[in-house]
Amino acid sequence: MGMGLSMESMAIAMPAVDGHPNRAGFRGVLTVVDVASDRSPSGARGHRVLLTRRAAEAAIPSLMGMGLDYSPALDRHDARRKIGVITRAEIVGRAIEVGGFLYARDFPEIVAEIGRPGRAEETVRASAAGLGMSYEITDALVEDIKASVWVLSRVTFTGAAVLRRDKAAYRSTWIELG
Repeated sequence: MGMGLSMESMAIAMPAVDGHPNRAGFRGVLTVVDVASDRSPSGARGHRVLLTRRAAEAAIPSLMGMGLDYSPALDRHDARRKIGVITRAEIVGRAIEVGGFLYARDFPEIVAEIGRPGRAEETVRASAAGLGMSYEITDALVEDIKASVWVLSRVTFTGAAVLRRDKAAYRSTWIELG
């Protein structure tokens, strides 16, 4: 019996505007499903978390049109500092892959940081900056609040952040221009 590949996908159709000065495309891995986080995300009271595939599949539509934010030190979320918008999200294997646009003219410093070339034969996603992503949620349903790893069986995505991978709950996340 063969194993099937499952993929859920959703996107917002954005009109093409060649050479738009305030749109730089990005793509990356926001998080992974059915895997416990490497560290506790903020808001989880010291608990690592595990986002179930079922919860992620149900929540994918809530990612559409949500903002991508950052803090100048790239060490935390700052929901009031929107640098872009998510227009595409899909689950590929265990990864939630996202894409969209950064506000390139408004935030040239973050576009330059994300666009720094990697070392040796590494791609931008493994750049010297080591940038990753982190999700923002609300309405989370935790299966057992006393467990050491909180299993999230329902969430609503409210946005995402770009930050250094060492500050992200999942170190396997990444972001690149393109």
